[in-house]
Amino acid sequence: MKYKRKMNRRKFVKMSALAAAAAGVGTLLINYGCQSSRAKTKTGNLKMNPKDTKEVFLKCGACSQTFFCLLNREFGHPKENEERASFPLAGGFMLGHQCGMLWGAALAAGAESFRRNEGRSLAIASSITATQQLITSFTERTKSVNCRDISPVDFSSKTGRVKMVGQIILHGGLKNTHCFNLAEDWAPEAVRSVTAGLSYKQTGIYHHAVCCASEVVRRMGGNDEEMVMVSGFSGGLGLKGHACGALAAAIWMNTLTWCKKHPGETPPLFKPDESSVLKAFNNETNTEVLCRKISGQSFETINDHTKFIQNGGCDKLIQALSTVG
Repeated sequence: MKYKRKMNRRKFVKMSALAAAAAGVGTLLINYGCQSSRAKTKTGNLKMNPKDTKEVFLKCGACSQTFFCLLNREFGHPKENEERASFPLAGGFMLGHQCGMLWGAALAAGAESFRRNEGRSLAIASSITATQQLITSFTERTKSVNCRDISPVDFSSKTGRVKMVGQIILHGGLKNTHCFNLAEDWAPEAVRSVTAGLSYKQTGIYHHAVCCASEVVRRMGGNDEEMVMVSGFSGGLGLKGHACGALAAAIWMNTLTWCKKHPGETPPLFKPDESSVLKAFNNETNTEVLCRKISGQSFETINDHTKFIQNGGCDKLIQALSTVG
């Protein structure tokens, strides 16, 4: 019996090591930028039902990058640097806020909106509408937008990340964990939601529509495409008042700058406790992260949000975020 217990202990240690290695596979394979999983498709001939979501997830290593990659591929326009730059948005900035699947899908919606629409204002409005469709679809399935409510693992703590290893062992591998199953189930709905949102006819939009996330990117030197890409983040993601979209835009833009300078390399691990962007944000908001509380507003339309920004709303915060390297 003593010998048997010893062997079981050895077996458990071996399984734990294998699980830990598996957990790191996704991060290591990010160096390939999902290139091996991409199959170009024409915009007019969408599959609408990705069949390899879990494989892409395993290669990308983060839910945010997975959905940016998947949707870009479905629309026929992969964007390697931009996709890799979405990695830090996973786990709701590793703090349990909006699920990274939503941030990544919103970026893809913005990228496609830029290609489909003439004029930045119209593209921004269409991107926000598509993001709202994504949120509706996602919450119908999960009942919440926040990672902390959906995932059985708290990514913001070391204990939670250790628990992830246990979840991998319990479910017999990464591909059988809750987040992988959710990704597989929601991916077709995400494609349909973006397609429907971008097809909606925009009327009465201000000629010079602006939004908080796009303004952060503009002040950081971003181009029109990058500004539209993040526009769905605005107003707490789709104008819904959740965790600040300007913060997400600053995190993404800083990482994108790094990715452009280091093609094919893995972005530095986002550590909330060490992030200069998050520190600047907390200094301005006294650690409040919800858009509705920071702004004191609820935005019904893009025009409401445009008025708020044009009248100086959140200007000090936007400036603080856009000047942190």
